[in-house]
Amino acid sequence: MRNLRHSLFITLFVALLSLTSCRSAGEFGSETDQLINRSRITFKSMMSDNQYPGLVDLASRAKAIIIVPSQLRAAFIFGGSGGNAVMLVRDSQNKWSPPAFYTLGGISFGLQIGGNSSEIIIAIMTERGLNAVLDRQVTLGADAGLAIGELGKGVNASTAIGLKADMYAFARSEGLYLGASLEGSVIAPRHTWNRQMYGTQVSPRNILIDRSVSSNSQSVSSLIAAMP
Repeated sequence: MRNLRHSLFITLFVALLSLTSCRSAGEFGSETDQLINRSRITFKSMMSDNQYPGLVDLASRAKAIIIVPSQLRAAFIFGGSGGNAVMLVRDSQNKWSPPAFYTLGGISFGLQIGGNSSEIIIAIMTERGLNAVLDRQVTLGADAGLAIGELGKGVNASTAIGLKADMYAFARSEGLYLGASLEGSVIAPRHTWNRQMYGTQVSPRNILIDRSVSSNSQSVSSLIAAMP
């Protein structure tokens, strides 16, 4: 019975996420362009927000950036979270790749109640962190010892430097939520959206590292131009 309740909750939560992301076709452009534009707005807004003093420094040195413009979370004992994301990688010449599409989400159980919507930026600082995320599903804080530091308002970059994590997450939230963090959340490539944006079957590595595909989308160009 417990497993049945758990499965039912997750099914309903995933359905809720699907409904909140629906748009009429072409109303605001494609789903991929909408996500890229929202990601750019989130990134620029949080980079200019003086409540996150560590973000600018870490983002300027990061090997890659993951942006989640809207992650929904809800819980009553059982909890779930989910959101679409884009990831960009910086090369040795300090040039940013086009974005690849991912999802970020997870489930949890314990003393938790509430719901919120969060904007999340994850700065990937190490080769280990980058390689873990590139082509496969990875669980934050648990995958091959991958370390993630979660930094809140007012945390300076000097504090983060001493932590030596593979990646650091900054979140700006609206709503009430008491419970789980990003630990245990899963990041996975969204292959359908990558194919939709680039017109062919490509892996995140093709987009981010090999850079064997490109897009004429203005939203892509604007997002790359916004990167540090």
